[in-house]
Amino acid sequence: MATILPPDADEPALPESPSKAPSPLSFSDYRYYWLARFTAVMATIAMVVVIGYQLYDTARTDYGMSIKEASFQLGLLGLFQFVPLAVLTPVAGWVADRFERRSVAIFSNLIDLLIAAALGWFTWTDGLTLPLLFGLAALHGVARVFSGPAMSAIAPNIVPPAVLPRAIAMSSIAWQSASVIGPAAGGLIYAAHPTSVYIFSAVLLAISAFTISRVRPVLPPPSEVRRHPLREMADGLQFTWRERFLLGTITLDLFAVILSGATAMLPVYARDILMTGSEGLGFLRAAPAVGAALVALGLAWRPIERNVGVKMLWAVVVFGLATMAFGLSTNFLLSLAMLALLGAADMFSVFVRGTLIQLNTPDHMRGRVSAVSGLAISASNELGEMRAGSMAAAFGPVFAVVAGGAAAVGVTALWAWLFPELRRARTFEPQFKKAE
Repeated sequence: MATILPPDADEPALPESPSKAPSPLSFSDYRYYWLARFTAVMATIAMVVVIGYQLYDTARTDYGMSIKEASFQLGLLGLFQFVPLAVLTPVAGWVADRFERRSVAIFSNLIDLLIAAALGWFTWTDGLTLPLLFGLAALHGVARVFSGPAMSAIAPNIVPPAVLPRAIAMSSIAWQSASVIGPAAGGLIYAAHPTSVYIFSAVLLAISAFTISRVRPVLPPPSEVRRHPLREMADGLQFTWRERFLLGTITLDLFAVILSGATAMLPVYARDILMTGSEGLGFLRAAPAVGAALVALGLAWRPIERNVGVKMLWAVVVFGLATMAFGLSTNFLLSLAMLALLGAADMFSVFVRGTLIQLNTPDHMRGRVSAVSGLAISASNELGEMRAGSMAAAFGPVFAVVAGGAAAVGVTALWAWLFPELRRARTFEPQFKKAE
């Protein structure tokens, strides 16, 4: 196990089961962690929303591109953010398992702060170009690839195992509530004063860096035998590949979201289909997080404990169906409702998947396995945007979204057949024998 300082005297005793577990917020380290996650996610999502809108608007206005051509640029934006993740994920997972995890998260936040400052400067001076936006988006991908595994690996060491399901739900509340506020705030601030949105993000990233520094350090085990870094990086991939249950869980999300991701098309819907502009884009980006936050609140209050695998599969089916309905909608309120529904379904799936991965992974491997899981999530998001942008360029944005939702339903049925372990998972208990 990793080395962690004992809890404060006024913190609750370790519970014996999730149903009797106290709130994770009873632990002071977790409170700092929660706030750091909330502020960082709000900052980065506000930035990403505005970058997407600026890129699409720049392509349409300054470069004279058609809707299909500008949609393809949005797909390329996802690709530019994914490439650093694909290349650096093994390194990031190894770093999270070999160095003090708070320091890695702080450094990542400071890099993102510099990116926000650069975007603010070029927005203020009217110097934005497509190459500049692509380049800064790629640098943002570098910062996030190191932050994700480090932050994910901290949580299991600052709360006892019985509290972890609720801690994951509470962490998801931080993520999703920030995902509600961030896009709406980013769109509204950008509409009022474009440069201010990046000042807003920079301040939040500074707060996040400070609050994560208040969490007591979790040190790597000093007695563990060190091997070559490249070999240790490969261990996370091998561990995930060897355990079919983990492989099925991670790849289900990977392929479902690659095929059904609609996020890249939101600027197209806001500007040219629903006619709502940047303000409407903020609400469209926030809608999935509203549904997700409501589900996360329910799961934090009453975590599920039975038939978790089947419920996860059905959640992905609902996600795909809601995506199809959104793609066909031309009504702003109906579109918001469908986005909220797909966000709720995705949150349910994320909760089950995240809890299973954390509880079924040895602590000394958590950084590397979290990096593999994070790569799958990021690949699904960024490559999903590339898939949507390319398909929209060929067949139009509506077809790209609707066909993607139908594909997600098909992938779920296929994975339920290929990985019967998913259907058979009854509880969050380990689904396989851990490696010796």
